[in-house]
Formats: sequence, structure tokens, C-alpha cells
Amino acid sequence: MKRIDAVIRPERLDAVKERLASIGVQGATAAEVRGFGRQRGHTEMYRGTEYSVDFLPKILLTIVTSDELVDRIVDAIIEGGRTGKFGDGKIFVTALDEVIRIRTGERGDASL
Repeated sequence: MKRIDAVIRPERLDAVKERLASIGVQGATAAEVRGFGRQRGHTEMYRGTEYSVDFLPKILLTIVTSDELVDRIVDAIIEGGRTGKFGDGKIFVTALDEVIRIRTGERGDASL
């Protein structure tokens, strides 16, 4: 089993969700986060004062899946999330030792 964490632009979330639904992904978790990378931040004016916005709003999308679906899910996230500009985000894929469904106690792929 694998855990896929994708940091994407907030405005691309709907496009990514559509792509994931089209390949049969049944569950995901999304959280609003802030971060920076090569995109850096930008400066804004507020009440006549200029200030730097270093951490930009992003969405952290987490999906736990079987090993067989990883490539399809990663491709769907890339297709839905790509704008071609700095700040499109990153995808991290990590191995999971164990997944347990709390309600039933099922373990492994059966818990997904």
C-alpha cells in the first residue's frame, strides 16, 4: 500500500477531483495549507503599506491506495493540477506498513 500526498493549487482542486473520480478513486482527504517553494511569495499593499506574503495557500491532498493504482492516481493528479507555471505543486509517494479500518478492524488492502 502507498500514501500519496499532493500539494496543489487551490483553484485546481476541482479538476483533480474530477480526474480522480474518473479513474475510480473512492476516497481522499484535503486540507488547506500554506507553503512556499520556487514560486516564493509576492508583495501586496494593505492600507498603504507594502508587505511580503511568503507562504501561499495550497491544498494538501492525501490518498491511500493499493500499489497497483499508484501510477494512475499520480497521472490523474498531474493532468488535473498542471498549469505549467511555478507553484503547480509536488507529489510525494510513500510506502505504508499497515492500514487498519477502525470500525471493523480490517487490515491491509481490505481496509481501503
